[in-house]
Amino acid sequence: MESTEGFTKICKYDDLKEKTGKRFFVDDVEIALFKVNKELFALSNICPHQKTHLMHEGFIEEGKLVCPVHGWKFDLINGNLAPGRKGLDSYEVKIIGDDVFVKVFKKELKW
Repeated sequence: MESTEGFTKICKYDDLKEKTGKRFFVDDVEIALFKVNKELFALSNICPHQKTHLMHEGFIEEGKLVCPVHGWKFDLINGNLAPGRKGLDSYEVKIIGDDVFVKVFKKELKW
């Protein structure tokens, strides 16, 4: 059996629609989960531009998640805006049977 240590079950795989985001909360971390070509991607649901909590309503275009508010594009795999430019946090996803698990980390605030 595959280890789920550090991972939290968030939904069933069949609950997800192709290229349609869903929002989940795990330990005070808000994530946007997308199924694209049967692969799952978990990114922060909060856009770094104006801190809107709407990334789950974005659309998928050429391997990028497009923010529904101002059109910023984030790489589905790593959340980056452009090579070397950090954008959204990206979270590890596991599928065990029909269950979807995600491993989140809390954002460290640097004052």
